[in-house]
Amino acid sequence: MDDKIKKLQEMINESHNIVAFTGAGVSTDSGIKDFRSKDGLYSKKTKYPAEYMLSSDMFFKHTEEFYEYYKANFNTLDILPNVTHQYLQKLEETGKLKAVITQNIDGLHTKAGSKKVLEIHGTIYDNHCLKCRKYYDGQYIFNSPGIPKCECGGIIKPDVTLYGEMLPPAFMEAESYIAQADMLLVLGTSLIVEPASSLILSFKGKYLVLINKDETTYDKRFDLVLNMHLKEVFKKLK
Repeated sequence: MDDKIKKLQEMINESHNIVAFTGAGVSTDSGIKDFRSKDGLYSKKTKYPAEYMLSSDMFFKHTEEFYEYYKANFNTLDILPNVTHQYLQKLEETGKLKAVITQNIDGLHTKAGSKKVLEIHGTIYDNHCLKCRKYYDGQYIFNSPGIPKCECGGIIKPDVTLYGEMLPPAFMEAESYIAQADMLLVLGTSLIVEPASSLILSFKGKYLVLINKDETTYDKRFDLVLNMHLKEVFKKLK
């Protein structure tokens, strides 16, 4: 595997317009569970199917139960970035990395200091009242008992993309960044969730790289695949 890491370093050195596309596996080294691994969030028994627990239908029909699940599993306010987040921030500082596109809602890329972060599934840090549209931060949501309510009495909804909802404008911007990149780093994602996974089809550049501990159905599309834990790769890169 060291040969593959060496090859990855050479690709990064040669590239000048790099984009990173990250999934849940990027945050597992910070102690956050992913979704589909054997110990992931979806392995837990829940009253409803796991994906329904994170659906807009669940939010509007079973709001209290939605928030019980959401607060128990998505409070990352005190979680710190790991070596992968830190490496991408440093790569951005060099001018090589132009954007981080993430499926994650944990805010760790921003917490690590990355400036251009496109959160295509939203973030726990942004929340709005459904009645008056007043903004509330993540601290307010996770510290509120039961269903978080606005001072106007309206229910507050997280600005995260639930199953059954449209993706935010950041998705179209992400597609543009990928189309212009000369290298795309796909990190810690099973490439199962659509339409996010189809973003890689917009890539027209030179180096398409996947680093993920498990194989994906897209592996043959990549120029380089490393089935490794991300920290084992990024702690060796310069």
